[in-house]
Amino acid sequence: MSDQGKRIAVFGAGYVGLVTGACFAELGHTVMVRDVVPERIAALRRGEVPIYEPGLDELLAGNRDRIGFTLDVAEAIDGAEFVYVAVGTPPTFSGDADLSAVWTVVDELPAIDRRIVIAMKSTVPVGTGEKVRHRLDQRGLGHVGYVSNPEFTAEGTAVKDFMEPDRIVIGAFDEADGDAVEELHRGIDAPVVRADVASAEMIKLAANAALMTRISFINEIANVCEATGADVVKVAEGIGHDRRIGKSFLRAGVGFGGSCFPKDSLALKQLAANSGYHFQVLNAVIEVNELQKRRVIGKLTQMLGSLRGKRVALLGLAFKPNTDDTREAPAFVLAGRLLAEGADVVAWDPVAHADGLHGVEQVETVDDAVRGADAVVLVTEWPQLRDVDWPAVAAAMRRPIFVDGRNMLDPDAMRAAGFAYDAVGRAAPPNGSPANS
Repeated sequence: MSDQGKRIAVFGAGYVGLVTGACFAELGHTVMVRDVVPERIAALRRGEVPIYEPGLDELLAGNRDRIGFTLDVAEAIDGAEFVYVAVGTPPTFSGDADLSAVWTVVDELPAIDRRIVIAMKSTVPVGTGEKVRHRLDQRGLGHVGYVSNPEFTAEGTAVKDFMEPDRIVIGAFDEADGDAVEELHRGIDAPVVRADVASAEMIKLAANAALMTRISFINEIANVCEATGADVVKVAEGIGHDRRIGKSFLRAGVGFGGSCFPKDSLALKQLAANSGYHFQVLNAVIEVNELQKRRVIGKLTQMLGSLRGKRVALLGLAFKPNTDDTREAPAFVLAGRLLAEGADVVAWDPVAHADGLHGVEQVETVDDAVRGADAVVLVTEWPQLRDVDWPAVAAAMRRPIFVDGRNMLDPDAMRAAGFAYDAVGRAAPPNGSPANS
């Protein structure tokens, strides 16, 4: 922990902002988190955390004396030496990042007469820092510093990712500002990558693009495995032992979702296009991911015929386990396609909600979801699904058809339980029949 904590204002009380604020408080700094949603700030003041992120509740509770919450800009920056920007940058209809919330933060800053550093935690296009720097200079705030300090936290492991990161990236116009932001992280044992602002911005986008490419690559391999009778799980294991490749992000499934990957892929694609470059690899990555989500519909049609009037249970709504985030979640795409095909859709998730999924029935238990179903699709690999009594589930279904969209369960065990079991990139028995039928 730092010998002398600093005062930090964090703008944005979402997944990134709350984790950033809580972790800086844990490091000994005094933090004020500002948001524009009154209900969210009121809940946080009551000690209620409005998002599901493992470990965040305990971290906020344990640092209650060092972290506060406000709706007021002046209160947030009162005495602050750093202003962290952690607001949303969703895609616009053109695919560009919507920076309106970022500009609101910059423009709402009062005429500060002391040295203060703005640190950009939000994911922004390359060149944003230069534009913010120009805006600050225009407002007579040339003495306000600017640093790009992108986040590399994954929902579900965000607290650990912040406190035990692979690296800390800092891009600054002024080296002294970069030094100050680096000092904020004292107590965290990780390599620090110092760069210019544009390079720091690109590091974030390039890192996500690399991970998305691996996911789409293994999904393409999985599709070829299905066509040739190979097993993508074994293939991934075999290539993952190659030290030049590694094992991370080589798990085939129904595609990626969430608040970062889809948004950042579109932003980088559009950034390249705006610069006159056609990013062919990234275009393919995005296309593969969109098609992958829809392949499940083909599997169900092959086994059920017409989906009209069929009851299909989706296990999992969140885009990944250990979060309640459903932004760009594959389950939402699947539900939309199933409804369009005339199916009756029922969904279960332990923490996420089917808000916006009109026509989908959400239930409290797995048993309620599968009862009388014609097919089950495992969409999110929640760990509690490993403990389900699958033979009982098969007996409760109208037709024991199971599509494992995350290759989570053992194929032999599921077929022995009575299912016509199919997965992603794993050879299925002829006609999708249960092994014991």
